[in-house]
Amino acid sequence: MDEEGVQSFLIIFSIITFCLALTVIILFAIFQKRKNKLLREQQEAENRFKEEIIETQVEIREETLRNISWELHDNIGQMLTLAKIQLQNVDNPTPSIHDASETIGKSLTELRSLSKLINPDTFNSLSLVEALKLEIERFNRMQYLEASLKFSKETFALDHKVEVIFFRILQEFFTNTIKHSKASKLEVNVDYKKDLLSITAKDNGIGFDTTELDAKKEKGIGLTNIKSRAALINANAEIVSQEGKGTQLNLTYKNQEL
Repeated sequence: MDEEGVQSFLIIFSIITFCLALTVIILFAIFQKRKNKLLREQQEAENRFKEEIIETQVEIREETLRNISWELHDNIGQMLTLAKIQLQNVDNPTPSIHDASETIGKSLTELRSLSKLINPDTFNSLSLVEALKLEIERFNRMQYLEASLKFSKETFALDHKVEVIFFRILQEFFTNTIKHSKASKLEVNVDYKKDLLSITAKDNGIGFDTTELDAKKEKGIGLTNIKSRAALINANAEIVSQEGKGTQLNLTYKNQEL
């Protein structure tokens, strides 16, 4: 083969090699694109499934709370009312009977308040801040701790479902505060500016080490529920705590309605 033939062969070989390499690169790029698309679709499917599971759990809990509310109001409430009437009708009532009647009366008031607060239907006529007011008033009335509420606006445009979930998140935090923190104070601040909602709830309790939190413990389950519910409405939930320095819940939400 003469020199010219060799050069022609090398040129053709180079072109073929380049075409093969380009083909491999294009095929790899197509494969990678399809792989990434499949991974995204799988992730989106997993996220939708998780959201559906969380939403189903929330719906089940709301229905359970609704049934408990009716049971408290209709059955237990009626029994306490009957007991109060019976005590009031006692001939020559003693001071202890009078005290028992007053205690039952106070119990009825608290029972009706609790029944109202745990019933999801309550939110049909209450805003988030109004519902929080009732909860804070109940804590102070029952002397669980010294509770306070501050807010920038009493009402603002939020989806009803979002408000309900925010309230349940805060109730979960309140429950952990009362049951575990040994706190004497609870402060809640609801701040709404333009399209951003910020909610802070903090106590002055014993706190805990978040790095050593066992998700299997009751407290861990409660805090896990908080983050799961926040994820359901695309809100951010941050729990900050240190031993001896109390616990703080920070919630942020960008309002998509505006």
